[in-house]
Amino acid sequence: MGSATKLAFAVFLISCSSGAILGRSDTRECIFFNSNWEKDRTNRSGIEPCAGEKDKRRHCFSTWKNSSGTIELVKQGCWLDDVNCYDSSECVEKKDSPEVFFCCCEGNMCNEKIYYSPEIIHTTSNPLTPKPELFNTLLYSLVPIMGIAAILLFSFWMYHHHKLAYPPVLVPTQDPGLTPPSPLLGQKPLQLLEIKARGRFGCVWKAQLLNEHVAVKIFPIQNKQSWQNEYEMYSLSGMKHENILNFIGAEKRGNGMDIELWLITAYHEKGSLTDYLKANVVSWNELCHIAQTFARGLAYMHEDIPGLKDGHKPVVAHRDIKSKNILLKNNLTACIADFGLALKFEAGKSAGDTHGQVGTRRYMAPEVLEGAINFQRDSFLRIDMYAAGLVLWELASRCTAADGPVDEYALPFEEEVGQHPSLEDMQEVVVHKKLRPTLREYWQKHAGLATLCETIEECWDHEAEARLSAGCVEERIITMQRQTNLIAPDDILTVVTMVTNLDYPPKESSL
Repeated sequence: MGSATKLAFAVFLISCSSGAILGRSDTRECIFFNSNWEKDRTNRSGIEPCAGEKDKRRHCFSTWKNSSGTIELVKQGCWLDDVNCYDSSECVEKKDSPEVFFCCCEGNMCNEKIYYSPEIIHTTSNPLTPKPELFNTLLYSLVPIMGIAAILLFSFWMYHHHKLAYPPVLVPTQDPGLTPPSPLLGQKPLQLLEIKARGRFGCVWKAQLLNEHVAVKIFPIQNKQSWQNEYEMYSLSGMKHENILNFIGAEKRGNGMDIELWLITAYHEKGSLTDYLKANVVSWNELCHIAQTFARGLAYMHEDIPGLKDGHKPVVAHRDIKSKNILLKNNLTACIADFGLALKFEAGKSAGDTHGQVGTRRYMAPEVLEGAINFQRDSFLRIDMYAAGLVLWELASRCTAADGPVDEYALPFEEEVGQHPSLEDMQEVVVHKKLRPTLREYWQKHAGLATLCETIEECWDHEAEARLSAGCVEERIITMQRQTNLIAPDDILTVVTMVTNLDYPPKESSL
């Protein structure tokens, strides 16, 4: 290779590498603005320093609305690593008339001015300086070189980070054969932040939707039936309730074999009851609050309620009640989630696929393990109540109210069958030996826990018809909390001997 050839090749490499390096601006600060500053308790405007992982790029963003020609800023600030913002030194919205305008860029304070192509919208009074022709000439000349360099340097990175490279807006779509469209999310920027959980049907991400955090449950296309069923259950009349996870929307993302199905719901930082009990013990009042709000949500699901504003709420059987599917709000109020296996019962209509042996083995009722279900509405509600008894046992096992040691957190039957039981293991323990998780003797010395133990036993009764209804469980918990709050510590031993004479709600099942 001649010296001239070597020189030309070196110049080419330097051009490529320098172009790629120069294209990546280091964003350290962005213009900050929050139209909801009073509600979010933040500053209204200012400068936001951008923080993030060293190997991630940082950007600035702006969102705004155009109301009859009047520009209304919504939010500005720092934006996490997003391929849609790469190498953009100006904040430009290119979509045609979105409901909420969104743009992102790289470089310090690059969101000080916002643009809507072909029209330019300024948030400051400084006019945009026209670009000289020389700049355009250099830009078009270097595009091929920089394009090649970008492909070589970032293709491998893109392959491993494609999860964070979704477009930053939600575009409502419908799958052929789906019933109604999802609630309109209105072109709002949605960004996945981190995986919080993985389950049988997919994974759950913490995400950011404008000013709030949301949860995004992502199903692969092969689990479309579970996604569609859960979406339909959340969309039923009357399913907005304090103790049922708040549903925001449903989406289909990607094309061909890469299609993913998304459910967007409220996000709760404390996570599931399982996660909370692993890391925390609970006081008596905390146990009562969690148990009561869980039972209230279950009772509401099991109820047929006509005449609501949005229609007739049918009876819903969950079929996968477990502590992992109960989420806790910041004040420890419980809300029920994960309706992928749920059934609705409407007068004169089929309940759909009522295949009996579904759910989580550890929480399966004896009749489910035996495959001996009576496929009637009440039978499915009683299956939920058996699992509810196991959830109440988990709460009791981590309660500090009794005068005795608090057990380390364990799943129901973990002592008998370990962490990964087979169907045969559960049949042997639950059906043939008729075993249940251990109720500690010293729990009986606390008036409230003694009543809770009685309630638990009536929930997981081997005979399905003998189990309590969710409404009865809620009433029992309210009554036992009221009674124990009236008892002084010195009186507890006396009251325990009289507990059977208290006027608790009768053992009944309206199922």
